[in-house]
Amino acid sequence: MRVPPGMPQNDPRACRVPRAPLGPAELEQLLRGRHPDPHAILGPHGSTIRVLRPYALEAELVGPALPGGGPIRLDAEGDGIFVTDLPDGVDAGLLDYLVTARYADGEHTTADGYRLAPATTGPTLAAFTEGRCPRLWEDFGARPATIDGINGIAFTVWAPHAAGVTVTGDFDRWSGRTFPMRRLDGGAWDVLVPSAQPGELYKFHIHGRDGQVHEKADPLARETEVPPHTASRIAEPSTHEWSDADWLAARSRTDWTREPISIYEVHAASWSRELAEGAATFRDLADVLVPYARARGFTHIEFLPLAGHPYGGSWGYQVTSYYAPTPRHGTADDLRYLIDACHAAGIGVILDWVPAHFPRDEWALARFDGTTLYEHPDPQRGEHPDWGTYIFDWSKPQVRNFLISSALYWIDEFHIDGLRVDAVASMLYLDYSRPPGGWTPNELGGRENLDAVEFLRELTTSVAHHGPGCLTIAEDSTSWPGVTRSVRLGGLGFTFKWNMRWMNDVLRYHARAPEHRGYHHNEVTFSLMSSQTEHFVLPLGHDEVVHGKGTLWSRATGTDSERAATVRSLLAAMWAHPGKKLLFMGQEFAQTAEWSEMRGLDWFEISTGSADSPLHRGIQLLVDDLNYFYRRVPALWRSEGTPESFAWIDAADSRNSVVSFLRASGDSLLACITNHGGTDLDHYRVGLPRPGRWNEVLNTAGNEYGGSGQGNLGATEALPTPWHGHQACAVITIPALTSIWFAWDGPAPDG
Repeated sequence: MRVPPGMPQNDPRACRVPRAPLGPAELEQLLRGRHPDPHAILGPHGSTIRVLRPYALEAELVGPALPGGGPIRLDAEGDGIFVTDLPDGVDAGLLDYLVTARYADGEHTTADGYRLAPATTGPTLAAFTEGRCPRLWEDFGARPATIDGINGIAFTVWAPHAAGVTVTGDFDRWSGRTFPMRRLDGGAWDVLVPSAQPGELYKFHIHGRDGQVHEKADPLARETEVPPHTASRIAEPSTHEWSDADWLAARSRTDWTREPISIYEVHAASWSRELAEGAATFRDLADVLVPYARARGFTHIEFLPLAGHPYGGSWGYQVTSYYAPTPRHGTADDLRYLIDACHAAGIGVILDWVPAHFPRDEWALARFDGTTLYEHPDPQRGEHPDWGTYIFDWSKPQVRNFLISSALYWIDEFHIDGLRVDAVASMLYLDYSRPPGGWTPNELGGRENLDAVEFLRELTTSVAHHGPGCLTIAEDSTSWPGVTRSVRLGGLGFTFKWNMRWMNDVLRYHARAPEHRGYHHNEVTFSLMSSQTEHFVLPLGHDEVVHGKGTLWSRATGTDSERAATVRSLLAAMWAHPGKKLLFMGQEFAQTAEWSEMRGLDWFEISTGSADSPLHRGIQLLVDDLNYFYRRVPALWRSEGTPESFAWIDAADSRNSVVSFLRASGDSLLACITNHGGTDLDHYRVGLPRPGRWNEVLNTAGNEYGGSGQGNLGATEALPTPWHGHQACAVITIPALTSIWFAWDGPAPDG
């Protein structure tokens, strides 16, 4: 071969084999980011090496293993493409080389990611296509990778209908041209970027089937920018050292349906004024929230969604980042610190999780590759009429895999102890919130969403398998049968279900004037009669203290003392009722005003400077005592769901608005009597199953709670006189708007 004019005789390219030039169509595809396999053009092929360095003035290969010891200058083909041909017989794919590109502001030397095999393997892609990749975050998204000795950040994204995908970010100065990705089996796209570093921001440019270029955040990003900014962030490696091994081991051995569970529901961004103003982190929250919840006696803290969401006013329910904690309150390790602190204090952590719908933000999941990829294509099934959001297409194995892997991610990476699954009711029924003609029956002619049912069963089964002892809690307001029945027996497999009927009934009942309650007695007895149909959580949650609904305090009628008495009796009746307990923050001291996510709780109401502080502090003390007794009285939880655990004393005393029943487990026996009426009952006869001494262990009219101090002098004696279908009875005093608990203490002493 003739040596080109001006080329030294010892230049390695002096004996090169002519390369085939890029065709104009292929060149255009590459430069526009629409090439399905840029690795087939870029990198080493035979004796040719081609690199893409947009805006570079010149480029060369460097490295001691190059022919002649390097460097080898690359020829500019135009538009940022540089190429060289090595001597005949030299296999470029076997060379170890770096690429130095010179720009107007300096030079940059990096490895060539286009010489490497994909970071995501064929078996993983096949498993994802079939919905069988439980740890999706390890193979998709942005994560550190080493391939053939080259370190970098591997990017993998699912966009099966895209014509091309490019990853761009801080590492290419957001040019959007430097790192086109190759298409893999199953519609995934992949590239390794050696120059990318943890902490850098990135997005994907997706050339959609609709002909548009969509700038998208990574669905599997593990960190994000602080809203309103929307880029994904390459996650920093965690440095948190967990100290909860004993907690996790004990959790895995626990049957939580037979344990006391008292949940404190928290919106992390507004628990305190400092958090609401953005002046505190998850670590700061750990230092104040954890000791507070422990002092109140709660067994669990349930956080409203902590996954990334752009609009704070959604309280976290408009999720755009299913694998990234919100950055509003610090780093992922700050959140790990908070959860670890909870476990150290003996408190479990439940996360509100939202698989029912997602927002329409154009930079997130919506129309991700120019098609209805994550959402259902039928608007009657893919668009939510109430919330203006898209609904996931649970018929797709990849979408189910994406969501279930997200649930497992929070369990594995953040050690959460349970998921409260939001809006299950909207998932179960095709006609949910839709008018006649606004929905299409399923293939069996019914209104059940069969895809959602199978997804929920797969979810609960996966959580039980991968996170032993982790709870799944359904927010479901419907009468769907078997929500907490095992999947093996045809149920949905949840651990617990929110008892929305109980919540609506008791809140409506306690908003009535005491003299009218007798006409609505079923509102406080119906849930007791159906308490064994599911494993229930009794929720007084966040939705009941917003949007003009009032609060526990403002719903009650009468004077401030009567309001306080109503709240106290309601809470004690709730703790005596079968089912686990949940209070939204602020209700433990009966905050007067509705909650707002824009400010902290009204802590001044329990400060000594508040005129009503004795009443509010009394309610807080009552909650402390309710949790204390609840955890120490097995009658309230050990045999829950069995016939032994509950028996009526009297369900029919609507005249006095009194409800009385027994809770039992083995030798632990408790009589719970609530006078919901406005009249003191000084000589009220109540049937009891055993004669002997019954100690008054709780009285919500106690002086310490801000009540009247009326009661039964600590104990009462039941005589062997049948009453209310029981073999004994006692005559007690039960003030108006008061709940009293009596614990059996054995036979009466002789004499």
